[in-house]
Amino acid sequence: MTSSDTKTNLISNPVQFIDISAAQAGQRIDNFLLTLEKGVPKSRIYRAIRKGEVRVNKGRIKQTYKIQAGDSVRVPPLHVSEDTTPTTVSEFLRRQLTESILLEDDDLLVLNKPCGLAVHAGSNIQQGIIEALRVIRAELPFLELVHRLDRDTSGCLLLAKNRDALLNLQQQMINHDLNKRYLTLLKGSWGSEERLIEQPLLKNTVSSGERMVRVDPEGKYAKTVFIPVESFKQAQLTEVVLYTGRTHQIRVHAHFMQTPMAGDDKYGQRNFNKDMKKFGLKRMFLHAWKLGITHPTTNQAIMLEAPLPEQLENVLSKLRQQV
Repeated sequence: MTSSDTKTNLISNPVQFIDISAAQAGQRIDNFLLTLEKGVPKSRIYRAIRKGEVRVNKGRIKQTYKIQAGDSVRVPPLHVSEDTTPTTVSEFLRRQLTESILLEDDDLLVLNKPCGLAVHAGSNIQQGIIEALRVIRAELPFLELVHRLDRDTSGCLLLAKNRDALLNLQQQMINHDLNKRYLTLLKGSWGSEERLIEQPLLKNTVSSGERMVRVDPEGKYAKTVFIPVESFKQAQLTEVVLYTGRTHQIRVHAHFMQTPMAGDDKYGQRNFNKDMKKFGLKRMFLHAWKLGITHPTTNQAIMLEAPLPEQLENVLSKLRQQV
Protein backbone atom coordinates (compact mmCIF):
# COMPACT_ATOMS: atom_id res chain seq x y z
CA MET A 1 0.00 0.00 0.00
CA THR A 2 1.47 3.38 -1.00
CA SER A 3 1.42 6.47 1.19
CA SER A 4 -1.12 8.20 -1.09
CA ASP A 5 -3.33 5.10 -1.11
CA THR A 6 -3.15 4.96 2.66
CA LYS A 7 -4.17 8.60 2.94
CA THR A 8 -7.12 8.13 0.62
CA ASN A 9 -8.32 5.15 2.63
CA LEU A 10 -7.92 7.04 5.91
CA ILE A 11 -10.37 9.65 4.69
CA SER A 12 -12.99 7.17 3.56
CA ASN A 13 -12.62 4.53 6.30
CA PRO A 14 -13.06 5.09 10.06
CA VAL A 15 -9.97 3.09 11.09
CA GLN A 16 -6.97 1.69 9.18
CA PHE A 17 -4.41 -0.93 10.12
CA ILE A 18 -0.99 -0.33 8.57
CA ASP A 19 1.73 -2.98 8.41
CA ILE A 20 5.15 -1.38 8.89
CA SER A 21 7.78 -2.19 6.27
CA ALA A 22 11.52 -2.42 6.85
CA ALA A 23 11.93 0.94 5.13
CA GLN A 24 9.55 2.60 7.62
CA ALA A 25 11.05 0.96 10.72
CA GLY A 26 12.95 3.02 13.28
CA GLN A 27 10.74 6.13 13.20
CA ARG A 28 9.02 7.43 16.30
CA ILE A 29 5.29 6.75 16.08
CA ASP A 30 4.43 10.47 16.37
CA ASN A 31 6.75 11.39 13.49
CA PHE A 32 5.37 8.53 11.41
CA LEU A 33 1.81 9.78 11.89
CA LEU A 34 2.76 13.41 11.23
CA THR A 35 4.34 12.38 7.92
CA LEU A 36 1.42 10.13 7.06
CA GLU A 37 -1.23 12.73 7.84
CA LYS A 38 0.15 16.03 6.62
CA GLY A 39 -1.87 19.02 7.78
CA VAL A 40 -3.20 17.35 10.94
CA PRO A 41 -2.17 19.40 14.02
CA LYS A 42 0.43 17.85 16.32
CA SER A 43 -2.00 18.22 19.22
CA ARG A 44 -4.48 15.90 17.46
CA ILE A 45 -1.75 13.31 16.87
CA TYR A 46 -0.55 13.41 20.48
CA ARG A 47 -4.11 13.26 21.80
CA ALA A 48 -4.86 10.19 19.69
CA ILE A 49 -1.76 8.46 21.09
CA ARG A 50 -2.51 9.54 24.67
CA LYS A 51 -6.11 8.28 24.52
CA GLY A 52 -5.13 4.94 23.02
CA GLU A 53 -6.82 5.65 19.67
CA VAL A 54 -3.48 4.83 18.03
CA ARG A 55 -2.27 1.33 18.89
CA VAL A 56 0.63 -0.88 17.85
CA ASN A 57 0.04 -4.62 17.79
CA LYS A 58 -3.25 -3.96 19.66
CA GLY A 59 -1.44 -2.30 22.58
CA ARG A 60 -1.10 1.27 23.82
CA ILE A 61 2.20 3.02 23.16
CA LYS A 62 3.90 6.31 24.04
CA GLN A 63 4.71 8.94 21.45
CA THR A 64 8.41 8.00 21.82
CA TYR A 65 7.81 4.40 20.64
CA LYS A 66 9.89 3.49 17.58
CA ILE A 67 7.97 1.43 15.07
CA GLN A 68 9.45 -1.90 13.94
CA ALA A 69 9.17 -3.90 10.74
CA GLY A 70 6.08 -6.11 10.98
CA ASP A 71 4.28 -3.87 13.49
CA SER A 72 0.56 -3.42 12.89
CA VAL A 73 -0.40 0.21 13.55
CA ARG A 74 -4.02 1.11 14.23
CA VAL A 75 -4.71 4.61 12.88
CA PRO A 76 -8.03 6.35 13.68
CA PRO A 77 -9.51 9.21 11.62
CA LEU A 78 -7.23 12.15 12.43
CA HIS A 79 -8.65 14.91 10.27
CA VAL A 80 -9.75 18.00 12.16
CA SER A 81 -13.12 18.00 10.39
CA GLU A 82 -13.87 14.69 12.09
CA ASP A 83 -12.93 15.96 15.56
CA THR A 84 -14.86 18.72 17.34
CA THR A 85 -12.18 19.38 19.97
CA PRO A 86 -10.49 22.77 19.31
CA THR A 87 -6.92 22.32 18.12
CA THR A 88 -5.78 25.93 18.46
CA VAL A 89 -5.39 28.26 21.42
CA SER A 90 -5.46 32.04 21.24
CA GLU A 91 -2.17 33.81 21.90
CA PHE A 92 -3.76 35.59 24.87
CA LEU A 93 -4.90 32.34 26.52
CA ARG A 94 -1.59 30.66 25.73
CA ARG A 95 0.31 33.47 27.47
CA GLN A 96 -2.19 33.62 30.34
CA LEU A 97 -1.86 29.92 31.15
CA THR A 98 1.90 29.78 30.64
CA GLU A 99 2.44 32.72 32.99
CA SER A 100 0.18 31.17 35.63
CA ILE A 101 2.34 28.05 36.16
CA LEU A 102 3.40 27.87 39.82
CA LEU A 103 5.31 24.59 39.73
CA GLU A 104 6.17 21.90 37.23
CA ASP A 105 8.18 18.69 37.46
CA ASP A 106 8.00 15.21 35.92
CA ASP A 107 4.78 14.41 37.83
CA LEU A 108 2.95 17.68 38.49
CA LEU A 109 1.78 20.83 36.78
CA VAL A 110 0.31 23.44 39.13
CA LEU A 111 -1.44 26.60 37.96
CA ASN A 112 -2.64 29.75 39.66
CA LYS A 113 -5.93 29.42 37.78
CA PRO A 114 -7.28 32.75 36.47
CA CYS A 115 -10.86 33.65 37.37
CA GLY A 116 -13.38 33.25 34.56
CA LEU A 117 -11.82 30.17 32.94
CA ALA A 118 -13.58 26.81 33.10
CA VAL A 119 -11.27 23.92 33.95
CA HIS A 120 -12.77 21.73 31.21
CA ALA A 121 -15.12 21.95 28.24
CA GLY A 122 -18.86 21.67 28.84
CA SER A 123 -22.19 22.06 27.08
CA ASN A 124 -21.63 25.78 26.42
CA ILE A 125 -17.84 25.81 26.67
CA GLN A 126 -15.81 24.52 23.75
CA GLN A 127 -12.42 24.76 25.38
CA GLY A 128 -11.44 24.66 29.03
CA ILE A 129 -8.05 24.86 30.70
CA ILE A 130 -7.30 21.15 30.29
CA GLU A 131 -8.14 21.17 26.57
CA ALA A 132 -6.08 24.32 26.01
CA LEU A 133 -3.07 22.93 27.89
CA ARG A 134 -3.17 19.74 25.83
CA VAL A 135 -2.74 21.91 22.75
CA ILE A 136 -0.10 24.19 24.29
CA ARG A 137 1.82 21.23 25.75
CA ALA A 138 1.11 18.75 22.98
CA GLU A 139 4.43 16.98 23.62
CA LEU A 140 3.14 15.64 26.96
CA PRO A 141 1.82 12.07 26.54
CA PHE A 142 -0.45 12.43 29.59
CA LEU A 143 -2.10 15.41 31.26
CA GLU A 144 -5.17 15.18 33.50
CA LEU A 145 -6.94 17.31 36.11
CA VAL A 146 -6.53 16.01 39.65
CA HIS A 147 -9.42 18.14 40.93
CA ARG A 148 -11.68 20.96 39.75
CA LEU A 149 -12.32 24.59 40.59
CA ASP A 150 -15.45 26.53 39.71
CA ARG A 151 -15.15 28.87 36.75
CA ASP A 152 -15.30 31.99 38.95
CA THR A 153 -12.78 30.67 41.49
CA SER A 154 -9.08 31.45 41.09
CA GLY A 155 -6.05 29.77 42.64
CA CYS A 156 -4.22 26.45 42.96
CA LEU A 157 -5.19 23.97 40.26
CA LEU A 158 -3.35 20.65 40.27
CA LEU A 159 -2.75 18.51 37.19
CA ALA A 160 -0.94 15.17 36.87
CA LYS A 161 1.55 14.41 34.10
CA ASN A 162 1.37 10.63 34.42
CA ARG A 163 -1.21 8.06 35.50
CA ASP A 164 0.68 6.95 38.63
CA ALA A 165 0.76 10.54 39.92
CA LEU A 166 -2.93 10.99 39.11
CA LEU A 167 -3.99 7.86 41.00
CA ASN A 168 -1.76 8.73 43.96
CA LEU A 169 -3.15 12.27 44.28
CA GLN A 170 -6.73 11.12 43.80
CA GLN A 171 -6.23 8.63 46.63
CA GLN A 172 -4.96 11.47 48.81
CA MET A 173 -8.21 13.28 48.03
CA ILE A 174 -10.31 10.23 48.90
CA ASN A 175 -8.41 9.89 52.20
CA HIS A 176 -8.88 13.63 52.92
CA ASP A 177 -5.10 14.00 53.11
CA LEU A 178 -4.99 17.17 50.99
CA ASN A 179 -4.73 20.44 52.90
CA LYS A 180 -7.06 22.79 50.99
CA ARG A 181 -7.14 26.41 52.15
CA TYR A 182 -9.03 29.27 50.52
CA LEU A 183 -9.30 33.02 51.04
CA THR A 184 -12.69 34.68 50.84
CA LEU A 185 -14.37 37.93 51.81
CA LEU A 186 -17.51 37.53 53.90
CA LYS A 187 -20.18 40.01 54.98
CA GLY A 188 -19.92 41.35 58.53
CA SER A 189 -17.59 40.09 61.25
CA TRP A 190 -17.87 37.66 64.16
CA GLY A 191 -14.59 38.38 65.96
CA SER A 192 -11.46 36.25 66.13
CA GLU A 193 -12.92 32.81 66.87
CA GLU A 194 -12.78 30.00 64.31
CA ARG A 195 -16.12 28.62 63.17
CA LEU A 196 -16.66 24.95 62.36
CA ILE A 197 -19.59 24.17 60.07
CA GLU A 198 -20.66 20.55 59.62
CA GLN A 199 -23.85 20.68 57.60
CA PRO A 200 -24.93 18.19 54.90
CA LEU A 201 -25.31 19.57 51.39
CA LEU A 202 -27.87 18.49 48.79
CA LYS A 203 -27.64 19.29 45.08
CA ASN A 204 -30.69 19.95 42.97
CA THR A 205 -31.52 21.58 39.66
CA VAL A 206 -34.19 24.25 39.40
CA SER A 207 -36.58 24.70 36.47
CA SER A 208 -34.20 27.08 34.69
CA GLY A 209 -31.62 24.30 34.58
CA GLU A 210 -29.38 26.06 37.09
CA ARG A 211 -27.66 23.86 39.66
CA MET A 212 -28.30 24.88 43.27
CA VAL A 213 -27.03 23.45 46.55
CA ARG A 214 -28.64 23.78 49.97
CA VAL A 215 -28.13 22.60 53.53
CA ASP A 216 -30.39 19.56 53.89
CA PRO A 217 -30.42 16.52 56.22
CA GLU A 218 -30.77 14.31 53.12
CA GLY A 219 -27.53 15.71 51.65
CA LYS A 220 -23.90 14.55 51.85
CA TYR A 221 -21.69 15.27 54.85
CA ALA A 222 -19.66 18.48 54.48
CA LYS A 223 -17.14 20.05 56.83
CA THR A 224 -15.71 23.58 56.62
CA VAL A 225 -13.67 25.69 59.05
CA PHE A 226 -13.75 29.50 58.76
CA ILE A 227 -10.77 31.39 60.28
CA PRO A 228 -10.92 35.21 60.57
CA VAL A 229 -7.87 36.93 59.07
CA GLU A 230 -8.66 40.65 58.89
CA SER A 231 -11.78 42.68 59.70
CA PHE A 232 -13.06 45.72 57.82
CA LYS A 233 -16.02 48.03 58.34
CA GLN A 234 -18.46 45.88 56.35
CA ALA A 235 -16.62 42.64 55.73
CA GLN A 236 -14.09 40.12 56.94
CA LEU A 237 -11.21 38.49 55.07
CA THR A 238 -11.46 34.84 56.02
CA GLU A 239 -9.28 31.78 55.57
CA VAL A 240 -11.29 28.65 54.83
CA VAL A 241 -10.12 25.09 55.45
CA LEU A 242 -12.03 22.62 53.31
CA TYR A 243 -12.25 19.07 54.67
CA THR A 244 -14.70 17.79 52.08
CA GLY A 245 -15.12 18.87 48.47
CA ARG A 246 -18.84 19.25 47.89
CA THR A 247 -20.21 21.43 45.11
CA HIS A 248 -20.38 25.11 46.19
CA GLN A 249 -19.52 24.02 49.73
CA ILE A 250 -17.83 27.22 50.95
CA ARG A 251 -20.49 29.46 49.41
CA VAL A 252 -23.41 27.52 50.89
CA HIS A 253 -21.83 27.18 54.33
CA ALA A 254 -21.06 30.92 54.32
CA HIS A 255 -24.72 31.58 53.46
CA PHE A 256 -25.76 29.21 56.26
CA MET A 257 -23.71 31.29 58.74
CA GLN A 258 -25.52 34.43 57.50
CA THR A 259 -22.19 35.84 56.36
CA PRO A 260 -22.58 35.58 52.55
CA MET A 261 -19.59 35.73 50.23
CA ALA A 262 -18.74 38.97 48.44
CA GLY A 263 -19.55 38.87 44.73
CA ASP A 264 -21.56 35.66 44.95
CA ASP A 265 -24.60 36.23 42.73
CA LYS A 266 -26.12 32.82 43.53
CA TYR A 267 -25.97 32.48 47.32
CA GLY A 268 -24.86 35.99 48.26
CA GLN A 269 -26.68 39.18 49.24
CA ARG A 270 -27.47 41.73 46.54
CA ASN A 271 -26.92 44.88 48.63
CA PHE A 272 -23.62 43.60 50.02
CA ASN A 273 -22.45 42.75 46.49
CA LYS A 274 -23.37 46.28 45.36
CA ASP A 275 -21.38 47.78 48.23
CA MET A 276 -18.33 45.67 47.38
CA LYS A 277 -18.50 46.77 43.73
CA LYS A 278 -17.79 50.28 44.98
CA PHE A 279 -14.44 48.96 46.16
CA GLY A 280 -13.67 47.51 42.74
CA LEU A 281 -14.90 43.93 43.20
CA LYS A 282 -15.98 42.62 39.80
CA ARG A 283 -15.97 38.89 40.58
CA MET A 284 -16.70 36.41 43.33
CA PHE A 285 -14.13 36.76 46.11
CA LEU A 286 -13.02 33.14 46.37
CA HIS A 287 -9.40 32.10 45.87
CA ALA A 288 -7.82 28.64 46.30
CA TRP A 289 -4.91 30.01 48.28
CA LYS A 290 -2.93 27.00 49.48
CA LEU A 291 -2.84 23.31 48.66
CA GLY A 292 -0.82 20.89 50.78
CA ILE A 293 0.01 17.54 49.19
CA THR A 294 2.41 14.65 49.56
CA HIS A 295 4.50 14.47 46.39
CA PRO A 296 3.50 11.26 44.56
CA THR A 297 7.11 10.26 43.81
CA THR A 298 9.33 11.77 46.51
CA ASN A 299 6.76 11.49 49.33
CA GLN A 300 7.81 14.95 50.49
CA ALA A 301 5.18 17.25 52.00
CA ILE A 302 4.63 20.26 49.73
CA MET A 303 2.59 23.37 50.42
CA LEU A 304 1.65 25.05 47.15
CA GLU A 305 0.60 28.68 47.36
CA ALA A 306 -1.14 30.86 44.76
CA PRO A 307 -0.75 34.60 45.35
CA LEU A 308 -4.00 36.53 45.56
CA PRO A 309 -4.85 38.12 42.17
CA GLU A 310 -4.10 41.82 41.84
CA GLN A 311 -7.78 42.75 41.52
CA LEU A 312 -8.60 41.13 44.88
CA GLU A 313 -5.53 42.70 46.52
CA ASN A 314 -6.72 46.09 45.28
CA VAL A 315 -10.16 45.52 46.83
CA LEU A 316 -8.53 44.77 50.20
CA SER A 317 -6.35 47.88 49.93
CA LYS A 318 -9.42 50.06 49.38
CA LEU A 319 -11.26 48.41 52.28
CA ARG A 320 -8.29 49.19 54.55
CA GLN A 321 -8.55 52.87 53.61
CA GLN A 322 -12.06 53.19 55.03
CA VAL A 323 -12.45 55.56 57.94
